[in-house]
Amino acid sequence: MNTTRTTDSTQAPGERRLRAPDVWPTFQAHDAPALIDFLTGTVGFERTAVYQDGDRVAHAQLDWPEGGGIMLGSYDPSGEKGCLQPGSSGAYIVTAHVDALHERLTAAGARIVRPIEDQPYGSREFAIADPEGNTWSFGTYPGEPRRGQD
Repeated sequence: MNTTRTTDSTQAPGERRLRAPDVWPTFQAHDAPALIDFLTGTVGFERTAVYQDGDRVAHAQLDWPEGGGIMLGSYDPSGEKGCLQPGSSGAYIVTAHVDALHERLTAAGARIVRPIEDQPYGSREFAIADPEGNTWSFGTYPGEPRRGQD
């Protein structure tokens, strides 16, 4: 299995910096390498780790530059129960640069499935579909503060 990993240059060799617990949306893809290329090359995710065996991706971690990330891999219909079919997932990504991102994705030919607009709850949002059919919503709404953190 081939591994590509990006690490923090301030990290000591062999040291693993733990992340705070997060929610990680997961995706499966018929063509995981192509989906990774689309999400990193077109959308703007950062390729953090990809574990591949030939054209199959066992696991990939892509981080969003403004925080959070996703995990994905190649679809295996004989694999775990509960895995979603490719093209049946979606995620909301928070960005402070929603207008610039919308302009860039439109210029790149991304399929816009919901036009950019202001929402009544204060967010500015739009959505695209990736080549597998998953929906990616982008907006300025960061969620409400957790109880006790306001």
